[in-house]
Amino acid sequence: MLPACVLASDMAGANDSVDVSQPKKAKTGRRLVELVREFNRIDTSYIEPQHYNFTVMAQNTTTYEIYRLVSKGGQEITFAPKPSMKVGPYFGWRWVFLGYTFDINHLSNSNRKKEIDISLYSSQIGIDLFYRNTGDDYKIRSVTFGKETVRPKDLSFSGIEVGIKGFNLYYIFNHHKFSYPAAFSQSTIQKRSCGSPLLGISYTNHSLKLDYDMLHDAMEHVYDDYDKEKVDSGLMFNHVEYDDYSISGGYAYNYVVTRNLLLAASLSVALAYKKTVGEMQSRAFHLRDFRFSNFNVDAIGRFGIVYNNMKWYCGASVIVKAYNYHKPQFSTNNVFGSLNIYAGINFGKMKKYRKSKK
Repeated sequence: MLPACVLASDMAGANDSVDVSQPKKAKTGRRLVELVREFNRIDTSYIEPQHYNFTVMAQNTTTYEIYRLVSKGGQEITFAPKPSMKVGPYFGWRWVFLGYTFDINHLSNSNRKKEIDISLYSSQIGIDLFYRNTGDDYKIRSVTFGKETVRPKDLSFSGIEVGIKGFNLYYIFNHHKFSYPAAFSQSTIQKRSCGSPLLGISYTNHSLKLDYDMLHDAMEHVYDDYDKEKVDSGLMFNHVEYDDYSISGGYAYNYVVTRNLLLAASLSVALAYKKTVGEMQSRAFHLRDFRFSNFNVDAIGRFGIVYNNMKWYCGASVIVKAYNYHKPQFSTNNVFGSLNIYAGINFGKMKKYRKSKK
């Protein structure tokens, strides 16, 4: 089949009018391509683009989380599991990076914990997709009733289950000169120090289940004179779940210490609108006490150090997410953090860079 522009030209010999719609569409298509190219353009005096098609990497990931519950009367219980440590291989092609890690803390026994984290760092847009459901290895780290704070030693508690799932989407304004991938996906090299404002949107669904009877049993190990009446009825629930819609703003900066060595930091603060639904165990409260919408402040921070000479790379990164929910009857604060330590090598040089060496 001949191209549309050729067909239009041939038809002109047999008709008085010429159909020029196809050339106009072609011009529009070319303009769109040029716009996309301009949108992805980088300043090579600041950023060195990737030279290779493929990469392999080994990574160690340590995750930690804290969940804090506070009643209207100021009673506070803090839960946290043991940090989990995972190791595994990764393989990458261009901007697609896939891998699998093994939880070395739970190789020999079953555990309910499930985690999926997918991050995509392009020059101008970043995307985080995540799903996390806690296991049964929580411990009670501290209990505050009144003015007294008790920190139990190695007190296990399997009566709590925390789940979170959602996404973060953010835009990097100065993407021509500032490279997020240089710090967190090792696919480019930041040649000169530079920063950029960030703007993002996100959605998360949080779920908290608490076994009230198991909590009472645990409190008997904390206090010798424990009485059920000590616990505020605000903590007497089975399940609390809320949706979190937020818009965030922040700033990121890449500091080039010396050639191929980079320090990176970014912080975003989000104004979050949260719609919450809960079930009360006590009849003293009504369901409406846990059905409301409100605004809170969340935050996410990213920090990294990486050495990358384009052939091989190594480094470490820390990502911390903090979520807050506050109302007079009940409030929670939870923090999820992960530390990644990695080393990898690139191979399969792109054709244009092979030619440049000749």
